[in-house]
Amino acid sequence: MEAFVSSQGSLTGSLPPLVEPAAELSNEEVARYSRHLIIPDVGMDGQKRLKTAKVLVIGAGGLGSPTLLYLAAAGVGTIGIVEFDIVDESNLQRQVIHGQSDIGRPKAESARDSILEINPFVTVNLHDQRLEPEGAIELFSQYDLILDGTDNFATRYLVNDAAVLAHKPYVWGSIYRFEGQASVFWEDAPDGRGLNYRDLYPQAPPPGMVPSCAEGGVLGILCASIGSIMGTEAIKLICGIGEPLLGRLMVYDALDMSYRTIKIRKDPEGERIAGLIDYDDFCGVVSTEASDAAAGSTLTAVELKQKIDAGEKLAIIDVREPVEWDIVRIDGATLIPKGDILSGEGLAQVPHDRPTVLYCKTGIRSAEALAALKRAGFADATHLQGGVTAWANQVDKSLPVY
Repeated sequence: MEAFVSSQGSLTGSLPPLVEPAAELSNEEVARYSRHLIIPDVGMDGQKRLKTAKVLVIGAGGLGSPTLLYLAAAGVGTIGIVEFDIVDESNLQRQVIHGQSDIGRPKAESARDSILEINPFVTVNLHDQRLEPEGAIELFSQYDLILDGTDNFATRYLVNDAAVLAHKPYVWGSIYRFEGQASVFWEDAPDGRGLNYRDLYPQAPPPGMVPSCAEGGVLGILCASIGSIMGTEAIKLICGIGEPLLGRLMVYDALDMSYRTIKIRKDPEGERIAGLIDYDDFCGVVSTEASDAAAGSTLTAVELKQKIDAGEKLAIIDVREPVEWDIVRIDGATLIPKGDILSGEGLAQVPHDRPTVLYCKTGIRSAEALAALKRAGFADATHLQGGVTAWANQVDKSLPVY
């Protein structure tokens, strides 16, 4: 992906407040928000604007958790949550809006209960569904500001395009391992510095190039760092104070404890966003070659178990990373990371005297490696549908799932 960055000067300064202030604050609200009220740049006027603001947060996961909690604590009057997933034990390492007793519950409901426990003056709207092109623009039109904390490119581009067509600003954040990014996009910014996510990343990366947090991991506390930036930007936009990250990309490295800001310029060749598209197809979750390679060459966990029990000689290859191998593996497997297969360095380790079965965590990386093996002449190679996760859930339930 090419990012359109610039070292040239740009327009700076606060933007007009997003919303009009409420008529008044109750005595209870004055007491609750007193530490805001005595800040000159916020004061009664800013707090009244927070009260009338309607903010839609996409995702109640790693970034959504701290953002939702602090927007609620700050007094944002209406918060919408778009979230279709349920709370899993692996979420609790970073998704602090949920607790042990919430495992198995819809994340949207768990997040709502945590918000109301912090601030009963907040109205919470649940949109317990996957964000889809159908209805996205109409949904965004009901809010003043969008916050996107999702972890997949298809949703990011959908959020961007829907925000542009709904004429809404939105705050974006992203995290991976020890690094995070954040920015503000607003195509119709009133001061003329309108930008959208496609100006930063015109095209999605090739399938498999950028691992998800589920594949590559993320330092849990990193969510607090980037989520707090996102929440801060939201408050600044609502109140019309400070210098927003519009036209700037904030990059954070937790290991170096460093922040740097990169200026973003408008993509001079960017196409006008005229409508919403098929974003899974646009981003290519799995490449066409991998999809073609997997067609007719995919085993289920039960089918693989049957072959093993029948005594078939198989070369079972784990294409994950060594740290994942240390967590869980299928007995009898050999570790050859996907990168080594794609580069050709690992092909010499793949036996030619028996059929090969590849597996990863969920089946996406193994499909990409399968395409490379077939190009190299391993015509009878297959891969495991659902990966080691399916194996642990369907065959050997004593294994951990991560």
